[in-house]
Amino acid sequence: MSHAGAPVGGLLVLVDPVARRLDGESVRIAKDVLSAGAAAKICLPDSQEEFARALARRGQRRLVIVGDDRALARTVGLLHRERGLAEGALSLVPVGPAGSLVLAGSLGVPLSAVTAARAVLEGAQRLCDLLVDDSDGVVLGGLRIPPLRGAGPPAGPSVWTAYRSLVRTLVRPAGPSTAGRLRLRVEADGVVLADVDRPVEEVAVAVGSDGGLAEVVVRTGGGGAASEVTARAKTVTVSGADFRYRADGAVTGPVRRRTWNLHPGAWTLTLPR
Repeated sequence: MSHAGAPVGGLLVLVDPVARRLDGESVRIAKDVLSAGAAAKICLPDSQEEFARALARRGQRRLVIVGDDRALARTVGLLHRERGLAEGALSLVPVGPAGSLVLAGSLGVPLSAVTAARAVLEGAQRLCDLLVDDSDGVVLGGLRIPPLRGAGPPAGPSVWTAYRSLVRTLVRPAGPSTAGRLRLRVEADGVVLADVDRPVEEVAVAVGSDGGLAEVVVRTGGGGAASEVTARAKTVTVSGADFRYRADGAVTGPVRRRTWNLHPGAWTLTLPR
């Protein structure tokens, strides 16, 4: 759902410290474009702690993050925990290696610093859903447990196929995978999709495209469409043996139980018209 952008007012441009170290030129370009189009306060924190403090002192300025997927997810998480997501739209100018900008691309943010900065000034606002877990952590795009190496997409049409660019790519493993399959119980709105009596190869949860429900895929047994269960749900609970999961590019765990609730239209992102 999109809304016309409000007239450009003052901006608070928060530059993630990692982005500044990795690609100072793209950061400079973003700053120049934004400053030329609006009254912009540029903040260059030297650490994540300084970043969080600057975010907390943002006042009434429109917030612009210059950084990668983790900077965006961290910002949304901080705003969620201080109940600040409803205060106004968030904008992102992606800066970082291509592999660190998968979430940004899946959300529709231009990956060019110039184009993204122009979208901040001229774009429209889109309401986005958010997964929130029982530890108050947030997921903007999708999560996967456990990460598998060398596994292609299952045969046959499915929710997994429809969301492959978001789930399969977004949560590509970054480290050694868990040895063996896991014994997990997976519930979607109280309906059991898998239980501990059958090994689970993979669980994937993604924010849906039409709002209101998450897309859930559970793969058990030897793979293939016959061993795949899909569902759409507002609440997803996974429990059982210790497991790790990868969400928005970051690995969390091990945990023995986690519940995610979908919050429709919880935050607003500025995108090109």
